[in-house]
Formats: sequence, structure tokens, C-alpha cells
Amino acid sequence: MEQALKEIINFCQASGCAYLEQEPMAAHTSLKIGGPVELFVRPDRVQQAAGLLQKAKELQVPILFIGKGSNLLAPDEGLKGIALCFDERAAKPVLIGENEIECPAGASLSALCIFAQRHGLSGLEFAYGIPGSVGGAVYMNAGAYGGEMKDVVKEAVYLDENGKAHRLDTGALAFGYRKSCFSAGMGGLICSARFQLQKGDPQEILARMEELMERRKSKQPLEYPSAGSTFKRPEGAFAAALIDECGLKGRRVGGAMVSEKHAGFLINYDRATCKDMLGLIGLVQREVLEKTGFRLECEVRIL
Repeated sequence: MEQALKEIINFCQASGCAYLEQEPMAAHTSLKIGGPVELFVRPDRVQQAAGLLQKAKELQVPILFIGKGSNLLAPDEGLKGIALCFDERAAKPVLIGENEIECPAGASLSALCIFAQRHGLSGLEFAYGIPGSVGGAVYMNAGAYGGEMKDVVKEAVYLDENGKAHRLDTGALAFGYRKSCFSAGMGGLICSARFQLQKGDPQEILARMEELMERRKSKQPLEYPSAGSTFKRPEGAFAAALIDECGLKGRRVGGAMVSEKHAGFLINYDRATCKDMLGLIGLVQREVLEKTGFRLECEVRIL
């Protein structure tokens, strides 16, 4: 493995791809949890990423794709192989025609929403404030306040394990509740997505975005590291309501805590470890199942 990683570092140096060795995953996840990954790479071009995928396959080095890390729980002991994250600074949305936007996967959702608003395009207001990247949002069909990626994504481009590019339309993306064909097991590195929106008044769009942001601030514990809603919504109920009903607000395992502001958020309250967070997730799942009969499924991706 050591020799293989050296070869990948050589590739990064030759192609101009930024990289860091033994980089803490805590620095790249919204939970601020996780030990070092052997090699953290940040390509700013699809061609660099394609070469990295080819090299990783050739050398049999495991590779993990992350966006802004807003839905990941990384292990305390760290990760073997490579973590790949597109450079956000190089990810600029582009207007296509009158009502479509082509956006690189590395862009933040909020940046995409602001770009759409400034061009008088409506449909992405629900996503303003979701702390993820465009690629991550497509991967899990991110949604909030009645909207989802499936409502606005027209198509996406991804690289397979051989670095070959493919384009999928909405139907082929197989969007479901917090899932897509990628998260369902197909794999692949999402490189960009095209969004089909509607013309609207920029001031009205901005007002809606600001309204939803205020709702987030008033109801969610944004002052603490978290991965957003920890559990998926079970059929016929709401995870936060079930957790609250079980009297679990404020319950702690080490430095991990069920938020007292929003029971659906399990937060890094005081230097929590992955072990703490996993312990709290398990505790909540057990108590909710015992007291309500509902089985809570994690929305957070546990690495």
C-alpha cells in the first residue's frame, strides 16, 4: 500500500492535483469527527479525478468520495487509502439557456442557490442552507421544506471506477427518499449536475430563501457540529417527534448529545469521538424501538 500511495502522490504532483498526507477527517466533516486518512486529494478538474480513479483501480487502493462531509461519520482510527473531494474554489455554476444551470459537483448548495436567485431562477429555494455540496446532494437526493433534488435535477455526469464519464437523466438517477442510484450501490464519482428551474422574481426568490434560513436558525442547533438529521423519517411518523416522545433530548454518550433544541439532531457537544456518536445512535435506536415500535434508520453515512 505504501508504494501504491507514493505512485498516486507522484501522479498528483505531475497533474497539479492538491493532496495532503495523514489528513484528519475531522477537518472535512461537519461533525468534526474522524482520524487521519492516508491521502486526501482535492482535484480541481474532472480530468485529474479521472486519472486518480484509473490509478487507484490499477494499484488497488481504496478510494472514498466526499463532498463537504456534511453527512459522514468517520472512524476515530482513520481511513486507509484515499479520500477524494473536488476543490470548491474551482466549482462555478454556469447558466445554460434561459432556465437551466450546469453546476460542478464540488460547489456548495448554498452557492448554487445564490447563483440561481441572481439569475431569477426559482426551484432551489428549499436547498438554501443545506450544508452540503451539489454532488453530495445528488448522491442522497437531499431535501427540505417539501423540496428534493429529484424535483430540479435534469441529469448528472459521473465517472465510473475506470475514470470513464457517463451521463444519466432523472429517470436513470433512480431518486427515492434520501437515495439515488449512486447511494443504492452503483457507485461512481458525481462530477456535475444540470438543474432545470423556472423563471421567477429575484426579490421573491431571495425572500423565500431568507425565510427558510430563519426557520433553520430558529429550530436547528446550528451552533454545534452535526450531520443534520441523524435518522431518516420512518413511514407514518417523524424521527424527531419519536425521540422527543421517548424523553431523549439532552441524553449524552461521552461528548455526543441529542440536541435539546431539535431531537432529530445528534450533535458533537463536547469533543465527541466516533465511538461516542455510534453509542448514542445505538441508544436512541434501541429506546425508540422499545417504547414506540418504530425502527429508526440512519441517514448519516457511517464510514
